[in-house]
Amino acid sequence: MIVCDFLVRNVRQLVNPARDDVVRGRELNSVRLQPRAWLAAEKGIIRFVGSEREFAERCSLRPGAEVIDGSDFIALPGFVDPHTHLPFAGTRQDEFRQKLQGVSYQEIARGGGGIKQTVRLTRAILEDDLLAACMHRLDHMLLQGTTTAEAKSGYGLDRESELKQLQVLQRLRPLHPLEVVPTFMAAHEIPDEFKGCAREYLDFILAEIAPEVRQRELAEFCDIFCEEGYFSFADSDYYLGKMAANGFKIKVHADEFSSNGAATLAVRHDARSAEHLIAISEEEISAIAPSATAAILLPGVSFFLKLGRFAPARRIIAQDGILALGTDFNPGSSMVSSQLFVFHLGIFLLGLTIAEAINAVTVNAAYAIDRQLQAGSLIPGKKMDALLLDIPDYSYLGYHLGIQPVHTVIKSGKVVVRDRRLAYSRGDSAANQM
Repeated sequence: MIVCDFLVRNVRQLVNPARDDVVRGRELNSVRLQPRAWLAAEKGIIRFVGSEREFAERCSLRPGAEVIDGSDFIALPGFVDPHTHLPFAGTRQDEFRQKLQGVSYQEIARGGGGIKQTVRLTRAILEDDLLAACMHRLDHMLLQGTTTAEAKSGYGLDRESELKQLQVLQRLRPLHPLEVVPTFMAAHEIPDEFKGCAREYLDFILAEIAPEVRQRELAEFCDIFCEEGYFSFADSDYYLGKMAANGFKIKVHADEFSSNGAATLAVRHDARSAEHLIAISEEEISAIAPSATAAILLPGVSFFLKLGRFAPARRIIAQDGILALGTDFNPGSSMVSSQLFVFHLGIFLLGLTIAEAINAVTVNAAYAIDRQLQAGSLIPGKKMDALLLDIPDYSYLGYHLGIQPVHTVIKSGKVVVRDRRLAYSRGDSAANQM
């Protein structure tokens, strides 16, 4: 007999991705539907998914168990956001006004704005104030259905400030239910003190920051911005080899504005993901598609910067690639924190079907941050991270824009959003983290 402390009964329609680990290519255009499903959990882990009759035969509830009537709802796995720059200070709406007048991202950066402006603000902010800012942002993400998110450092670019950002991410764990997966990205930009000396800056990271990050387990992934004007293919190759040898899992900012082979570099280093890929070449698609490296597409960047071009999602799918979607939440190129909004951008700007977009923001996004065994689908053994949507059926999620369909958010078997309002207590979140 399975004993449970949490139950969602009689869900009108349970929607799961095509697979529970990772979905490739044309299989992205399918989901698994289960009508009138019952989902039960114990200590935050799903123990049962099935019919009412099967539940009665196999399960019982602990005294005081929480029971939710799901008869008016569609259930989806909690959204996973595999690419954010969460711990930053300040905002850059002044630059946004310039962009609306035709000034490019690169021009703003050359004038001392862009990443460097946020670096100055992030270096100056107190750790407690940065923590409060991140808590506020995570609340917005949670209300939109995101239950797990990757978060990168990279707005410090010196030892003290990079560690400050990662320490904030660590401090969030007992305070906020949204699970944060940390990535060390000091190789985001070349700071003024190393201007013109990219390799020397990478050596500084390797000698002065990365060892402490690993020793204190402040991040499991590392990332680098392999792009013209930032870090070259050769410098990125050198750095990623060193970081992999030091035990970091690999991610790569690749082919955002121009193609320099960065996606093939990601494959060479067995990266978990290559991210952006707006300018990816056909040769690179042929390399990444059959590999184990996920292609994380970030349509919010093309939308927010009004680039007029988008990552070639359909060509990646046609070659059997692993496609995921993320927000790239950051103050300069994608002030977008809603994975639900990105789901819609994937459909309307990248040409995805509703099923493809669901797979891309659930199990494939989880795979892209090595969380596919814990998140991304609703099956026994995974975390009870679920969304209850008050819509007629799953396809309506992509059809009706501008509404807030996320009625209830369940994180690790606890209701953290109820009736579209936050419903968690800060002291209750420690058990939700890995």
